[in-house]
Amino acid sequence: MAHTPTTDVLIVGAGPVGLSAAAELRRHGVSCRLVDRLPARLPYAKAVGIQPRTLEIWDRMGLARTVLEVAVPLRGQLIYVNGTEQARIELMLPPEVPYRFAALPQYETERILEEHLAALGTVIERGTELLSFTQDGDGDGPEAGVTSRLRTASGGEEELRTRYLIGCDGAHSTVRKGLGLSYEGGAFAEEYMLADVVSDWDLPEGYGLRSMHVGADGSTDDLLVCIPLPGRGRYRMSMLVPPELSAQPDEGPAGGPAGGPGAGDGVLHGLEGGRVPGLSHIQAVVDRLAPAPATVSAMRWSSVFRISHRIVDRYGDGRVFVAGDAAHIHPPTGAQGMNTGIQDACNLAWKLALALRETAGPALLATYDAERRPVGEEVVGRTVRHATQGMENEPDDLRTVLLREAQLLVGYRDGPLAGSPFGPADAPQPGERAPDCSGLTLPLAAYPSRLLDVLRGRAGHVVLLYGDDGAALAGAAEQARAAGAALAEDDAAGSGVPGPPVLAVLAREAALDASAALPDAVPGYRDAAGEFARLYGADGPTGFLVRPDGHLGARFPLSGTAAALSGYLASLSARHDPKETA
Repeated sequence: MAHTPTTDVLIVGAGPVGLSAAAELRRHGVSCRLVDRLPARLPYAKAVGIQPRTLEIWDRMGLARTVLEVAVPLRGQLIYVNGTEQARIELMLPPEVPYRFAALPQYETERILEEHLAALGTVIERGTELLSFTQDGDGDGPEAGVTSRLRTASGGEEELRTRYLIGCDGAHSTVRKGLGLSYEGGAFAEEYMLADVVSDWDLPEGYGLRSMHVGADGSTDDLLVCIPLPGRGRYRMSMLVPPELSAQPDEGPAGGPAGGPGAGDGVLHGLEGGRVPGLSHIQAVVDRLAPAPATVSAMRWSSVFRISHRIVDRYGDGRVFVAGDAAHIHPPTGAQGMNTGIQDACNLAWKLALALRETAGPALLATYDAERRPVGEEVVGRTVRHATQGMENEPDDLRTVLLREAQLLVGYRDGPLAGSPFGPADAPQPGERAPDCSGLTLPLAAYPSRLLDVLRGRAGHVVLLYGDDGAALAGAAEQARAAGAALAEDDAAGSGVPGPPVLAVLAREAALDASAALPDAVPGYRDAAGEFARLYGADGPTGFLVRPDGHLGARFPLSGTAAALSGYLASLSARHDPKETA
């Protein structure tokens, strides 16, 4: 018999995606439990690339500085074919992008996220496995929810009742299987070795290496890929596996024995639990493919792994959702997987927070699939293409390719929450990423701020008003405050006290004089360098609503502030397709 939920959300899987989901939910004042079947964090450098867009998300969460202090920069990639350098890709981004490409072992990423989550009052329940779950449909009553059966670290069983369940439990996801989601795709025939080692070569600092041997038929028959890691001369190396280390078909995923969870489900993806490559196996490939003679040493770990490419037919059903590898897997080319999963988590978290406060209607949760699954489909297709043809063969110009790899082009312009465009066609529009900018000043600060400084720590929506008339800005701020009172969002401290979207006014230098009379607690920033106006295409008085995940929710003329915000907020509370409400 169903009973009243005692926790808002259960998250299964404490990798970077599950940790990010928990951290975002806690930032929005949502109670959650995070369980993982493994007894401890795995010491493997599986996902190592951190994209600039992820760093922007972590900045708003208050995590970016911690990551920047321990990660290393990825400056470029050297490409060799049959011993000859064929290309040198410089990982350069436009100067207005605040962060660059970075590398950090997954175990360090998980440590930072885990410590951040603990500071918010939630700890991982390790050694705890989800056995099964049932849900009461998608009703809205106070007792509607999900009943999960857990096996705890002590070996006992627990029945847990929550409002929602999120599966971040990887390629062999119990949550995905319990929902009966399809997971269509295939597997690469090749098997690979992965190792964390030190090399004494003199490659330029911060550059990765992709070295191949191409046979007479044009196929790649030998491969070495190296990504820099923190530590002098340390790299994560991957290469084709020799026949004697070929993974056995009954081997289970890493962290569990053969026949463990995930074994026999037909998904050949991730680290295998069989024979482990030795340093001599790694050295043999380096001898064949390194650009110059080199010796590898100090191996921390190694494994054999397989690569598949799959995606679910939908990202959730009722009150249960999947994110990260539970929803999509693909080649590691371009370091897209973990970063895509983190954006899954952030997209879902703020929507769940509004649904739990009954500010949002059921249609808002449906936008998680509508917005994120097209992104997953594009990533799967692109990484498969890059794995087989190389990123250097993309038809787009290098600037566009790098912006896409950095995940700065991810947007939801065609999604159900994207309102009507306003302003120049080439300006950021609803659904697109809200770009950062510099040169924002306050009277009491002797240094300029970035827009990320304004957004940092603010969990909910943020209204930005831009113009050159102080009285008009003050009037629009009053309209925004009145319209936003209908949106019950927790404040940045997660106190649970409802409040309107945070307001910030950005104006030309002369607009914010003493006569502006902004409402109390509304900060007025001067766009001293004109960077905001340039990057946002603000060629007149314009308002912007920035979503909690850093995308624009609305863009509107300043004179229409009340109507635009009321329309957007009505779309969040819609019980049907928000496009029908807008």
